[in-house]
Amino acid sequence: MRTNFSDLWQPSGTVDRQTYVIVGLVGFALKHNLDRLIATYLFHRPWGLFNYWEPLRNAGRVTDLRGDETAFLATLIATALPFIWVGVVLTLKRLRSAGLSPAWVVLFFAPFLNLFFFLVLSLLPECEAVTVGKREGKPFLQTFIPESALGSAAVAVLVVGLIGVCIVLLEMRLLIHYGWGLFVALPFTMGLAAAAIYGHRQPRSLPSCLAVAALSVGILGVGLLALAVEGVVCLIMAFPIAVPLALLGGTCGYFLQKQRWIERGAPAYFCMLLAFSPGVQWAEHVIAPKPQVFVVRSSIEINAPQEEVWKSVVAFSQIPPPKEWLFRAGVAYPIRAEIFGHGPGAERHCVFSTGAFVEPIEVWDEPRQLKFSVTSNPAPMQEWTPYSHIHPPHLHGFLVSEGGQFLLTPLPNGRTRLEGTTWYRHGLWPAPYWRLWSDAIIHRIHMRVLTHIRDAAVKEPGR
Repeated sequence: MRTNFSDLWQPSGTVDRQTYVIVGLVGFALKHNLDRLIATYLFHRPWGLFNYWEPLRNAGRVTDLRGDETAFLATLIATALPFIWVGVVLTLKRLRSAGLSPAWVVLFFAPFLNLFFFLVLSLLPECEAVTVGKREGKPFLQTFIPESALGSAAVAVLVVGLIGVCIVLLEMRLLIHYGWGLFVALPFTMGLAAAAIYGHRQPRSLPSCLAVAALSVGILGVGLLALAVEGVVCLIMAFPIAVPLALLGGTCGYFLQKQRWIERGAPAYFCMLLAFSPGVQWAEHVIAPKPQVFVVRSSIEINAPQEEVWKSVVAFSQIPPPKEWLFRAGVAYPIRAEIFGHGPGAERHCVFSTGAFVEPIEVWDEPRQLKFSVTSNPAPMQEWTPYSHIHPPHLHGFLVSEGGQFLLTPLPNGRTRLEGTTWYRHGLWPAPYWRLWSDAIIHRIHMRVLTHIRDAAVKEPGR
């Protein structure tokens, strides 16, 4: 069987076992020598066959990688992508020629087991009982997608939603990173895949494709809530960015499902979609962008002199329970402030509903300025969930206060302008989107404290 170079990139058609073995061996030889050159001359590392199962012997887990190790792995992954695609395409072709279901292509990505899988494909003869035309006459996805609109929609939503849950678990537990791959790439590819599967048997309308795309993200949210992976508040925060991206993906899927030529290569395209979000997430993890420090300032005017306001700034009494829906839904809120010591070096504890911020005083300029750093941050929220307690990784180290200050400015007629400032960073991307939420939350926290200080200074003058 003659194979052209262009055939290595097209998932349709078949390939015999001889071509599969030759191209596989040549491809592996090229990839191994390329990796050896990269490891030896660019990163000054030894490289052998067993390094493919353990490229970094001294790394205990992915999140421990730093510096040259991340750059090394990123380079290996980047150079591996075209080889992976060719391998998936050839494996699909070989499965067809052997009369096997293309769904077995998932074993291509199974460590160790894929070696036995390649050996079996290299030995199996071409299937003579079924002609190529018949094998290609019924695309792979048609074996389990119903003909009816309702049935195909149900399959698309459930399959894509459940796969989305698996991808989120993989990214959150292995990479522990919340970024573009999770909040942008995943909902987009889910919407695209759901619409494409929905219209696989016959073309569907744009509104129905959009509905299926949005429902797939809804199933993802329900699954994460049911498995105690996330709480209601975080899902509410994520939906304004996830749903529009899913609809955009659904729009692309609508145009894609109208192109009937894609049916033959559906498994390969589906595998590519599944790998897109983890691939983006892995690239972010390797690059490890440094979180930016943001500033939130809030102010209030108080009918009391600086000296009275200062007394409640340094330490304030118990604040009544919150009425705001944001705090009642689980977002951490301030309760009281305590001071230990006097002047620079003293330690202020601002007690929240989830714990206490420990704030060593840096500037004590009575009664004008109180500035402090933050050495301990409690969890930013207590997730609203059907379960008693859940502990998603983003509750620890992803929203961190760096410091804060109170600035008191005298105004005419014995009044005071009180300004509260917080410097913070968060490890969530896209950063501009999540800053909308974090800035709003911190501003509400500021106003809860500033309002309480105002009421205390006005009601209890001369304490």
